[in-house]
Amino acid sequence: MQPAEGLFTRQLPGDRYRDQTDPVLQLEAINVNFDGFQALTNLSLNIGVGELRCVIGPNGAGKTTLMDVITGKTRPQSGRAVYDQSIDLTALDPAAIARQGIGRKFQKPTVFEALTVWENLELAMKCDKSVWASLRAKLSGEQADRIDEMLVLLRLSSERDRRAGLLSHGQKQFLEIGMLLVQDPHLLLLDEPAAGMTDAETEYTAELFRKLAGKHSLMVVEHDMGFVETIADHVTVLHQGRVLAEGSLREVQANEQVIEVYLGR
Repeated sequence: MQPAEGLFTRQLPGDRYRDQTDPVLQLEAINVNFDGFQALTNLSLNIGVGELRCVIGPNGAGKTTLMDVITGKTRPQSGRAVYDQSIDLTALDPAAIARQGIGRKFQKPTVFEALTVWENLELAMKCDKSVWASLRAKLSGEQADRIDEMLVLLRLSSERDRRAGLLSHGQKQFLEIGMLLVQDPHLLLLDEPAAGMTDAETEYTAELFRKLAGKHSLMVVEHDMGFVETIADHVTVLHQGRVLAEGSLREVQANEQVIEVYLGR
């Protein structure tokens, strides 16, 4: 499915994202404090509709806390988190946020290893029911077609009847991404999606994300700068819970503060 012409804009990797639409996510002056430790300090960040944003930074920069705030796992002490122009994320629990169209993939794949690849995607599609009720419920023809399309997209068609626990690490990563996509989220949060993948899997992950951008908004937290370079429209650099720099990859790579605290000379 192609996005309507003019609604979403894809830029070439490394080009600065040009705002053509209102932001899908607005974070304003977010502060998070854990028993005296300031995890996020006056953090502000906007992600545009259809944008592919990369978030980078050294360990302890606040990347995970940022994702926790967006998904409702962590409540900020102050600041605003607004989704789709009007939805206050700080007033919702994680399940309600997921229903609004925000999906999150953690660094370690979390799939149902005793179920087949197909059953994992089927369960994710019918996530409002219990596991066994979902598997007993009959899929519509449209839903089955959607899962078939997802298997092709993820290059897992030949594994459809295989137990997920027998997949390679990279295949599990793809399956978990598919489990998010069948729920048709508007905003995808992806934590180090290329970690542990082979070079070929990493290359296809980059290709996949470029395909998804436009129809979905993506926020990718990643340490692999080579991977970031292949996908980034726009990069945000975090350091000690603050936004240190923001712009195209070329711009942040040339930033003296970023070089000093993260990239190294």
